Amino acid sequence: MSGVVPPTIFNISTIRDIAFLDNQFSGGLPSTLGLSVPNLKFLWLGGCSFSGLIPKSISNASQLTVVDLGSNRFSGFIPNTLSNLKNLQMLSLERNNLTIESTTSNVSILSTTFKDLRYLSLHSNPLNVTIPTSIGSLSASLETLNLYNCNLRGSIPDTIANLSSLVTLMMYQNGLSGTIPAPIGKLQRLQRLYLGSNGLRGRISVELCQLQSLGDLDLSSNVLVGSIPMCLGNLTSSLRWLSLEANNLTSAIPSTFWGLTDILGINLSSNSLTGSLSVDIRNLKVVTIVDVSNNQLSGNISSGIGELQDLVNLSLKNNSFEGSIPDSFGKLTSIESLDLSNNNLSGEIPKSLQKLLYLKFLNLSFNKLYGEIPSGGAFANFSSQSFMANDGLCGASRLQIPPCKNESRKAHKSIWRYLIPSVSVIAIVVVLVMIELLRTRKVKLDAGMTLLPNQEIWRKVTRLELSRATDGFKEDNLLGSGSFGSVYKGTLSDGKNVAVKVFNLEMEEGFKTFDNECEVLCNIRHRNLVKIITCCSNLDFKALVLEYIPRGSLDKLLYLDDEFCLNILERLNIMIDIASALEYLHCGYSTPIVHCDLKPSNVLVDDDMVAHVTDFGIAKLLHGDNSMTQTMTLATMGYMPPEYGLDGIVSRRGDVYSYGIMLMEVFTIKKPTDEMFARDMNLKQWVENSFPHSVAQIIDAKLLRTEDRHYVIKKDCISSFMELALACCATSPEERIDTKNIVTTLNKIKKKFLKNVGQN
Repeated sequence: MSGVVPPTIFNISTIRDIAFLDNQFSGGLPSTLGLSVPNLKFLWLGGCSFSGLIPKSISNASQLTVVDLGSNRFSGFIPNTLSNLKNLQMLSLERNNLTIESTTSNVSILSTTFKDLRYLSLHSNPLNVTIPTSIGSLSASLETLNLYNCNLRGSIPDTIANLSSLVTLMMYQNGLSGTIPAPIGKLQRLQRLYLGSNGLRGRISVELCQLQSLGDLDLSSNVLVGSIPMCLGNLTSSLRWLSLEANNLTSAIPSTFWGLTDILGINLSSNSLTGSLSVDIRNLKVVTIVDVSNNQLSGNISSGIGELQDLVNLSLKNNSFEGSIPDSFGKLTSIESLDLSNNNLSGEIPKSLQKLLYLKFLNLSFNKLYGEIPSGGAFANFSSQSFMANDGLCGASRLQIPPCKNESRKAHKSIWRYLIPSVSVIAIVVVLVMIELLRTRKVKLDAGMTLLPNQEIWRKVTRLELSRATDGFKEDNLLGSGSFGSVYKGTLSDGKNVAVKVFNLEMEEGFKTFDNECEVLCNIRHRNLVKIITCCSNLDFKALVLEYIPRGSLDKLLYLDDEFCLNILERLNIMIDIASALEYLHCGYSTPIVHCDLKPSNVLVDDDMVAHVTDFGIAKLLHGDNSMTQTMTLATMGYMPPEYGLDGIVSRRGDVYSYGIMLMEVFTIKKPTDEMFARDMNLKQWVENSFPHSVAQIIDAKLLRTEDRHYVIKKDCISSFMELALACCATSPEERIDTKNIVTTLNKIKKKFLKNVGQN
């Protein structure tokens, strides 16, 4: 139902129950609401589109026991007069745009004493207050207190422990700081405790182990340190879900954890945990989710995991696990998602994994696996992304890896039968040719064509064909140009669109940059790097043939006219893509690679809004144990870290600095070379001077509008970006964040953002 509710309904003196739940009613509530309904006990208006202020007169309906105004569009202050409803048992104002009025008397909904209140939900409102110590007097009967995503700040008062009847306490996704109060351990009826996505510090209080009824514990995305309390493993009869992800926890996973025989989900990801996974993990018989990714765990993967037949999601990625993948994984009959990427695993992929009927996602990339990739079962649906950067793997051509030798041997067995008599003659001819080549020391290239090493042979191209493909390198096909060359759009004879990068050989650096890009690009492969297809090399002509990225550069997208604007999520995803590419270049390849010229014009965006880093003309490889090198670097002014110009020192931290400048530019739409930055002012200082209180004033105006219902959430999200950008741009390279932590931080921000805006 829709439309405006007739105000006469709220004047029926005998009415006891008004329920308009989950309709499309709009308009405001009458200012006299409550004056003419002395018998009203139940007011259910949740899930509609009511707007305007909540009338203060509602308190005149003194018999009210239930007030549900949640999931509407109410704004303004929560009326302090609600404190007069002494019979109230349930109050739901969630998912509106309400704030708490600050008065000299400090009377608010959180400092009122109710006799029978059992349920209070204010979540997803910009309350923007500290939690008063008087909250402990709210109600001795209170069972549910839901304050998540309310812009709360300050610490959690010890008096929260006075709410002795609490069963559910939700305060996640706020700005809370301080430590977890030890008295919270007195809440013996507490079953669900959600304090994630805040700024809580210190150690995890051992008093939490006193919560013998605790079923769900979420302390994720805080700044907690130290070890995981062993005593949490004693909550065997109650604990079902545990999330400690994205903190700064250290040491090993306590051995007592493997005694949580009835736990359903464990997430310890994105910490600094060490040690190995005990074989006793097999005791978690009913667990469905285990995520220990992004830690420093090592040793062999426990074969005991194979006994967890209810396991649906297992992630061990970004650790230092070694050895082989246990064959027992073939017994994970319920598994749907398996991620073992970015470890040091070796050996063959067990054939037993073909039995996993429900497996939908598999990532084994960036390991040291070898042998044939299974082709049966779910493996028929997996792409090359599941197996990247395992140099020893072989299998089907669709996976962009070499065919297995045994297959080739079978396919050509009959051919060898006829070739054997000719082997001697061929060998003699080859030897004679090699002698002649060595004598003359000249290798003549057919039509000037050479293929890059270690690349899948795609096709050969000549200079003539590239000229035809680009219509004679016509200016209409020019995609961009720089000091060392120009890039043209081309269409090959088979109809495939490519980007042709022609190097300027009039400059000596043109030869160097061509050789440099070949050396860097010939062996790396990542979804967020532009793929090289082949190259053409003559004495007077050198060109790379690259995949064509249709939308063009990020620089172009950022500065289009007003008809086009990248939204916050699109910009966030692009920056995650760039950070993922950097993480691979810095940490995911055997020889660390420093890009040295990271900027928006060197990032291309495809039709799916996926970003690809390109232009490795001045990239540097850090051979051996070197973490830096000293060399002359012609990076771009504004994006170049100070140590490049001062000392010529090139390191991975230099790319981090450039990334931080890019992050600032992407959300402020100010180039570091903008004319406003002169003398002693630059983009970094401009952002730093505005952080944190005036961030909204420097952000791209298209992203933040005060009338937006999610204005506060979006502003906080972008503030997090600027905080990260400043951490990337520290003057001292040693103080800068590393690329792994950049990716982790961005994913935290994205997760928090989607909880509030992206899913509404």
